[in-house]
Amino acid sequence: MATPNASPAPARCPGPLARREFMRVGLAGFATLSLPGLFRLRAAGAAQPNRPKTAVIMVWKPGGCSHLDTYDPKPDTGSEYRGPFSTIATNVPGTRLTELLPMQAKLADKFTLIRSMKQTAGGHPAGSMQLLSGDLDTRDKPKPRLPDWMSVAHYLRAKEGGRTNPLPNYVGVNAPLEYNGPAYLGDAYSTFAVQDDPNQPRFEVPNIGLGGPAESRRLGDRTTLRQSLDTLERAFDKEGELGALDQFEAQALTLLTNPKTRDAFDLSKEDPRTRDRYGRNRWGQQLLLARRLVEAGVEIVTSQLSGPLCGRTGVWDDHAVDHHIFDVLRFRMGNYDQAVAALIEDIYARGLDQRVLVVVTGEFGRTPKISFDRSTGGGDGSGPAGTLQPGRDHWPQAFTNLWAGGGFRMGGVIGATDKLGEQVVERPCLPADFLATIYHHLGLDWQNATIKDFSGRPTHIVSGGSPITELTG
Repeated sequence: MATPNASPAPARCPGPLARREFMRVGLAGFATLSLPGLFRLRAAGAAQPNRPKTAVIMVWKPGGCSHLDTYDPKPDTGSEYRGPFSTIATNVPGTRLTELLPMQAKLADKFTLIRSMKQTAGGHPAGSMQLLSGDLDTRDKPKPRLPDWMSVAHYLRAKEGGRTNPLPNYVGVNAPLEYNGPAYLGDAYSTFAVQDDPNQPRFEVPNIGLGGPAESRRLGDRTTLRQSLDTLERAFDKEGELGALDQFEAQALTLLTNPKTRDAFDLSKEDPRTRDRYGRNRWGQQLLLARRLVEAGVEIVTSQLSGPLCGRTGVWDDHAVDHHIFDVLRFRMGNYDQAVAALIEDIYARGLDQRVLVVVTGEFGRTPKISFDRSTGGGDGSGPAGTLQPGRDHWPQAFTNLWAGGGFRMGGVIGATDKLGEQVVERPCLPADFLATIYHHLGLDWQNATIKDFSGRPTHIVSGGSPITELTG
């Protein structure tokens, strides 16, 4: 579902600036390098020194993946439901996947499938907001009412204090930005977004590390200018604003000048065989970059698998008008299977499985009953316009997500759907349980932590859920 571009609002003269606004705008002058602007009003993610260094990589499939054609096959259903794919054994006795996932099938002892996820919103915006923020409203809204879990975790870490890692604590590698965000926390706690394709030979993250002596001199000149302008009396700084500005500026300078920041994003430092194993395409290199970032100390990484590798529409929203669902799954799943399998394999091979949790999910599943409609356009995974083709529609009543690492129990299945894959019949797991499980892994107080909303009212970060104990132990 595309979001129409809004027309820019006409420019208006704001009148005289208050001192607070003057300080905000004043720092923006230094922000022509863009990083102080990025870190202006953005608190660095923080971690208590004695807390275990946990991390989460969330792999997001926008539009919702068909559970019947991947992780929850129903081979005994009739032709109205069953797709053309056969099932294959995994290395966990009794667990079968479809033939589209042969690489992941060999690693099934290293992940757990929750086949009983469910929520109540049938639209992409509301479905995404339910799962990622716990907002139970079923209406599609243009922007989130509650902050997503990534922003919440980033905010709570910042409040703990003590972080010394020069890298941002929350990074989105092709970040899922359309229906989620920090809401009332403000842009200070949004993601450090890396939106370019890391598979491109010239891939580079802007404003990470300095490119040469000329840039170093330019930065030095601007720093000197900033210091020369800082002549305001600290006695007037009743709210500590200048100290906060110093902090954000220091974070921006650190991100520019610390060699660790450039190295973490530099995929050329990886063994070419490792890059091949993930897949020399955007999805594979996104997930490899995610692994590099958590190794470097980033705590929260999101990576959305979208774009041309998804098929004609660029998302997993496989209505018959958009995709021939079975053709597009054949087109898509080889790259998906390879990238996710390589990530899981690396998390274990590199000794990260106790502290790094990988979660692979979308906002919902697809209708178990196959629908038919005429294509609105030809392309990868879709017949020419007017072609009658099969699809599956939105299905929040039941879907599957994958969990790996995190020190959790691996090598099994939690929950079950009925023989058609339509309804959860065993161990239902709700968005609040999903959120509580992630917060539990991060060591955050999911039971008691609150954040003040726009009105100043304390709002619990989880309402009515609890960690999925069959997973967490």
